Amino acid sequence: MSKETLIKTEFNYLNEKPGVQLIKAGTYQKKELNSLLGISALKSQIIDVPVCTNERALSMGYFSMQPSEEFEFTYTYLEMKTVIKGKIVVRDERGTKFVAEAGDVLIFSPETTVVFDKESDGEAIYTAHRLPEPLFM
Repeated sequence: MSKETLIKTEFNYLNEKPGVQLIKAGTYQKKELNSLLGISALKSQIIDVPVCTNERALSMGYFSMQPSEEFEFTYTYLEMKTVIKGKIVVRDERGTKFVAEAGDVLIFSPETTVVFDKESDGEAIYTAHRLPEPLFM
């Protein structure tokens, strides 16, 4: 999580209005992770949307990755990522490889570092117990 996450406090949370909300496909634009993470050959995209306030921080989003460069990421919060198409491949600190395919769920506990494998070629939706990541918005 970037320092901006801890500083920025004005977000448009989805739970600000009571009732049901429908988020249509295409409502949010995907951000390219290659420039955000400084890995030029990376082919990966993300959408990060704040759902709840700081008291009950929850974000949701979309993640996709195409075969390209691997990258390491440390989860400082709980996140559940459900693969909806293709496969997302990660390795943990011990080198254990997890291949999640459509319908599978990856659960990342706080303080877990993983490597997203370059053979990943899939899409996932996720929910995370954290404030939104301004870098991805």
